[in-house]
Amino acid sequence: MNTLSIKQLPILFLGMLLLLACEKDEVKTVATEGVSGTLSGSAASVALSRDKLDEEAITFSFTPSDFGYPAGIIYSLQFALKGSDFASPREIVLENGISSSSYTGLALNNLLLAMGLPLETESDLEIRLKSALSPTMAIYSNVVTVRSKPIPLTSWIYVPGGYQGWNPASADSLVSLTGNGIYTGIIAFPADNLEFKITPAKSWDVNYGDAGDGKLSPTGGNFKAPAGGLMQLTVDMNSSTWTIEPAPVWSIIGNAIPGSEWVVDTDLKYVNDGAGNWSVTLDLSAGMFKFRRNHDWGTNLGGSGGMLTLGGSDIQIDAPGNYTLVMNPDELTYQLTKN
Repeated sequence: MNTLSIKQLPILFLGMLLLLACEKDEVKTVATEGVSGTLSGSAASVALSRDKLDEEAITFSFTPSDFGYPAGIIYSLQFALKGSDFASPREIVLENGISSSSYTGLALNNLLLAMGLPLETESDLEIRLKSALSPTMAIYSNVVTVRSKPIPLTSWIYVPGGYQGWNPASADSLVSLTGNGIYTGIIAFPADNLEFKITPAKSWDVNYGDAGDGKLSPTGGNFKAPAGGLMQLTVDMNSSTWTIEPAPVWSIIGNAIPGSEWVVDTDLKYVNDGAGNWSVTLDLSAGMFKFRRNHDWGTNLGGSGGMLTLGGSDIQIDAPGNYTLVMNPDELTYQLTKN
């Protein structure tokens, strides 16, 4: 019996070696802590200007990271204000298979604006490469510093006309969010006051009128809306052209609105700031109301807590008073402020 056991020992020892070898093979497929790639930037400082927004402003290049085996690594660039220790970075996921990422002046400017950086002074940004195997397993590269400041791009032109007493100082505006010379907005024209002009400032010093065939000219006559109601007006100052077409109207209706009683709508005014907001200031009673498009129940919005849904519940007013109401049909949000 003992002799048999001794003879079996080499076999048992060989089995243990094979088992250990298998375990070592398995360890080879387990990710290590990883070695991050190296990040570099093509410039240490970027001066943005309106006339070069379409040009490449900066390129970030990096080498691959290594987790010990071929892995499906997700690469991202993280941007943060210097000294913030990347507490709340802006993160941009990169495409698979690339080793560099370039930003035009416009893309970089939009990023800086989104980060809330000041327009008056330059800021130092810190950028690093994030290499992630999962949401909980990531490594980070060296930090690259870039100095820059955003430039304000949003610009306006103005639409004085009969609808508001021909006063450029108080006229509705058209907005260009990127300062590219193309302006748009929505204006309410009464049926008996359809004529208007375009001014680049809140004065008559320079004004544009209708030159015919969709063109505008500093010597042109008055423009004229095709009919009363809300109109989407677009002016391209680069090509000196303009277009106008009917726009949808958003209104409120309900027993919280004096005189409405779920029959009469009160129209909201489109805010020409590029954010897509509609607003109205009015007296409200205790009661309920909803939003609807083009004075029709086919598209109505309701809800609570500042959030809207299609066909949602009536919005409640508990205390009567004067309110400013702002809603955004694109983001399905509303704000109700008692004045």
